[in-house]
Amino acid sequence: MGSTRYITSMGELNRKDNSLCFRKNGKNVYIPVENTKEIYCMNEVSVNSKLLDFLSANNIIIHFFNYYEGYSGSFYPRNNYNSGKLLIKQVEAFTNKRLSVAKPIVKGIGDNILEILYHYYKHDKKEVKDTIDWIRDEFAARIKESKEIKQLMGIEGELWQRFYSDLTHILPEDFIMNKRVKRPPDNPINALISFGNTMLYTKTISSIYRTHLDQRISFLHEPSEGRFSLSLDISEVFKPVIVFKTIFELVNNRKLKVANHFDKKLNYCLLNEKGREVFITAFEKRLESVFVHPRLKRKVSYRTAIKLDCYKLIKFIMEDKEFVPFNLKEKV
Repeated sequence: MGSTRYITSMGELNRKDNSLCFRKNGKNVYIPVENTKEIYCMNEVSVNSKLLDFLSANNIIIHFFNYYEGYSGSFYPRNNYNSGKLLIKQVEAFTNKRLSVAKPIVKGIGDNILEILYHYYKHDKKEVKDTIDWIRDEFAARIKESKEIKQLMGIEGELWQRFYSDLTHILPEDFIMNKRVKRPPDNPINALISFGNTMLYTKTISSIYRTHLDQRISFLHEPSEGRFSLSLDISEVFKPVIVFKTIFELVNNRKLKVANHFDKKLNYCLLNEKGREVFITAFEKRLESVFVHPRLKRKVSYRTAIKLDCYKLIKFIMEDKEFVPFNLKEKV
């Protein structure tokens, strides 16, 4: 899958000469280092310091996931992209101009949700019109009037709640959500949203790593010691575009089925190994799908669009150029 390697089985990952070797059930599977930028360990995988040193030398990030398909953490090679000047400016922007980034992020989420809902409205899902009208009128006005981050977070929360309610009109009955439950997810649609959001979050971590931005200094989300909060910021506007479009395509075309692709226990529901493979394949395909960028006058992928948003943020921090995150309708 391009520059990403996925390990979905239990086993041991080692360095073998100048390549990577994954050993499972007594058999070796070799992973070429060339063109590998990130590795996803979706199961229990043993590693050692010799491997980590090799990954660092080859600038490869490795992400680890727990039993509940949640993100555990990443191994980051030593950062080759440090910039003291940008770090100082990023802290200054957080201190003095935080709302100038946070407001466009929340507006960007709404614009992209609107575009997706309008697609279904045009295809006879008239029930979503209330949310479309709310985003166009009240939502946009409330963002403009907001004076603090807490207000913005409240508006964003209401936006997602309205969108989740509209899933009833978009998805088949066996994928209906009563409420959003995250840790652990309790039904198939919650399992898909949690897994998709986590995948997007880690993709954004990788994109930010390859810029000079500092992952810890965010604008909409509070900077936190326990997570890369800037990745939460950058990934938000891409959730409707990448995560939910992937979910809708898989569920509505019956490529994912409750009976075949999920493990349901007493108080949680997870994608099984087969389901993860289906989702990951579609997710990667979505990331690599291209569109013509109207300003660059060339085709770019959604993966590249994430990185372009990082560069937009750098332009805002260094040159005070207005930050406008990715817009699905405008393709910029």
